Amino acid sequence: MKLLYFDNYKLGVLREDVVVDVSSVVEDIPHIGPHDLISGLIERFETYRTRLEEMASRGKAVPVSAVRIRPPLPRPGNLDCMALNYKEEGTRDEPAPINAFLKSPNGIIGNEDIMVLPDVPATVFEGEAEVAAVMGRRAYNVPAAEAMEYVFGYCNFIDGSARGLPPTGNTFYQMKSRETFAPIGPYLVTADEVADPQGLQVRLWVNGILRQDFNTSDMVYKIPRCIEWVSSIHSLDPGDILATGTDHRGLGAFQDGDVVEIETQGLGRLLVHVRDALKRTWSRETRRERLAKGLPAVAPQLSGKYAREPK
Repeated sequence: MKLLYFDNYKLGVLREDVVVDVSSVVEDIPHIGPHDLISGLIERFETYRTRLEEMASRGKAVPVSAVRIRPPLPRPGNLDCMALNYKEEGTRDEPAPINAFLKSPNGIIGNEDIMVLPDVPATVFEGEAEVAAVMGRRAYNVPAAEAMEYVFGYCNFIDGSARGLPPTGNTFYQMKSRETFAPIGPYLVTADEVADPQGLQVRLWVNGILRQDFNTSDMVYKIPRCIEWVSSIHSLDPGDILATGTDHRGLGAFQDGDVVEIETQGLGRLLVHVRDALKRTWSRETRRERLAKGLPAVAPQLSGKYAREPK
């Protein structure tokens, strides 16, 4: 099943290119807003599944192109992101130790929303294409052999980054937890519709140009191990997000006016816009292209506030 929020956060089920409003089915779930309605539904999903399927099959359908799609998980309790979790087809010297970081749930935006580049002296702004696993029930100290039983579903995720901010060493918090730096969607796909989450092709385009193109089979630490490790540190609750990492080679600078699209096999296509009031510019080269020329991986800022004079 494909679940989404649309218009004024009506809960819908997607059927091919139409959406059916199923809000009436779940109105008895205790909630104060869409964020805890969806987590409440996830926690009780088996109780509601048959009624949702019935409503989706007979309810009034409207073209999904005629509605405004909202983030399917407007404010998860935890947003954990795996770090350096891809082999990058053998181009890394050795796998990095397992690691992760917390990203602010207030960074969540959805389809056709705007990622805003803040007025800070970042060397570059980037966005990483990722698959996000969404938890279906409370997980704490879960062994890898049982971890997939705790996964409710999957969605596209872009991990926005403001790299190179001073002071040196004060990195992940101010780099990763900016407002609008966590696009997800366009919908949430239940785990039964994803035959093999470790065999999904992930692609990201900027202005129609393909930048990232990799397969989740290239993960260093597969999803069960990620859940095992993260849940050994803190509990994961229904509706929490675990983003599984990216292949960095296709990353390039995001800048004003960019249209960014991510599509993962079976998870739909998410589109976001980029805005920068300062109109800063960077070289359009990807990390892969620059390294092939023997240049530093990250493209330099060419113009605008904080551009550095060439040495």
